[in-house]
Amino acid sequence: MSAANNQMSENQFLCSICLDVFTDPVTTPCGHNFCKNCITEHWKINESCQCPMCKEAFTTRPDLRVNTFISEMVAQFRQSAQQEVSSSSSSEQQVSKPGEVLCDVCTGTKLKALKSCLVCLVSYCETHLEPHLTASRLKRHQLIDPVENLEGRMCMKHDKPLELFCKTDHTCVCMLCTVLDHKTHDVVPLREEYDGKKAELRKTEDVIQQVIQKRRLKIEEIKQSVRLSKENANREIAEGVQVFTSLMKSVERGLDELIKTIEEKQKTTEQQTEVFIKELEQEISELMKRSTEVEQLSRSEDHLHFLQSFSSLKDVPTTKDWTELSVPPASYEGTVVRAVAQLEETLSKEMKKLIEAELKRVQQYAVDVTLDPDTAHPKLILSDDGKQVNHGDVRKALPDNPERFCLNPCVLGKQSFSSGRFYFEVQVKGKTEWDFGVARESVSRKGKIALGPKNGYWTTWLRNGNEYRALDNPSVSLSLRSQPQKVGVFVDYEEGLVSFYDVDAAALIYSFTGCSFTEKLFPYFSPCSNDGGKNSAPLIISVVNQTA
Repeated sequence: MSAANNQMSENQFLCSICLDVFTDPVTTPCGHNFCKNCITEHWKINESCQCPMCKEAFTTRPDLRVNTFISEMVAQFRQSAQQEVSSSSSSEQQVSKPGEVLCDVCTGTKLKALKSCLVCLVSYCETHLEPHLTASRLKRHQLIDPVENLEGRMCMKHDKPLELFCKTDHTCVCMLCTVLDHKTHDVVPLREEYDGKKAELRKTEDVIQQVIQKRRLKIEEIKQSVRLSKENANREIAEGVQVFTSLMKSVERGLDELIKTIEEKQKTTEQQTEVFIKELEQEISELMKRSTEVEQLSRSEDHLHFLQSFSSLKDVPTTKDWTELSVPPASYEGTVVRAVAQLEETLSKEMKKLIEAELKRVQQYAVDVTLDPDTAHPKLILSDDGKQVNHGDVRKALPDNPERFCLNPCVLGKQSFSSGRFYFEVQVKGKTEWDFGVARESVSRKGKIALGPKNGYWTTWLRNGNEYRALDNPSVSLSLRSQPQKVGVFVDYEEGLVSFYDVDAAALIYSFTGCSFTEKLFPYFSPCSNDGGKNSAPLIISVVNQTA
């Protein structure tokens, strides 16, 4: 069959409904030909029975039978097309590898599929794909990269390609579905929905990339935090090594001086006793010599010699009176105590240097704190700038809002903190009683306050002018070298640390450690009762002087 005849036959044997070569061709009374199944399904879904081509209506549905002539012609056409495909097949086809899609037409050794046809639901190698690239009727078929399970691309109900998308039911449908189950639904071509969904997917990808970028930035932030933490750790270790090395040298030097002092005292004692012993030994030597002379004279029979020598030997030689002399053991009481006291003084100087350095570091976290009048007890007097508070005798008529303390004379700061570090200073000069620190947001404000961490307070106080105490669990009595005039409060939320400093003396007053903070913290202040004017001085939130 020539190419021209082939082309002519192809155009003649296409069904106008499915646009494919006839399958069981039938002829309508008006003379048009269709696949038997195509025209039957078409009349099922249409109210009127008419020809799809010329629109001629039939009062009764025609009894259609297969047109044997056309059927035979179609069979000859299919055989001729298959021979053409076979004659043009190439022996240089690529053999498939594991995991690749195989050609469904190949017999024997299966070759690698080059394309899959969504109309034929068949995957083709290069040779068997040739008709789809040359035959005009097959060029209309949709070819895609080879895929498995082509049956999954067919409508299970109508055995038609899934070419459309129902936006109402969010499912893929075929052409027949649109006039049956999805007749009133919003249906669009797969390509249109594909483009839309692909655009959505690009947006999703953009969002994902943004989230990824944020996570990468967060990782860098965490790594930077770790690097800073490591730098701080190394700096702290280096400083610790330096301090402890200096302390150990001080201890060793103190020990050396202690040993030297004791040894010198012992040496002086030994030198003194050596002089005494030498004198005594010398006297003993002279006495022994006289004793020998007396003994010899007493044995002499020479009367003249005896009498002549008697006057010079009869008296005991003059010696030193040693009766009152005593050499008690050297006393070392207090020597070690004085050495340790000296060492303690050295340690105190080093500790002061450390606290000064630490205080400078924590002052970098200074925050601006002002008093919240909505929380103040009615007898408290707050300055206009919210920086001072003292106790008055008159109870003001204030609304009893939930935030206000009604029994204890205290007030909270306006500012709250739920992370990080912060520091503020309070002037207590002229006061005989006070307590302040930090409190969690949920503390009780209407009953009597019991200060302590278990009740949500981390505070220190002064009572009776000189009794300092940290309100820990249990409370701790504080022995301070001097009375603080200005107290600094430092909080490290994540570390669970609350520290109090004597700012002027650069001394640590007390530290609450191992605290567990789970909610907002507020600065807490109580000037206590004015005690008839003895404690009338205000608590003053001071400006932090961050010295270099």
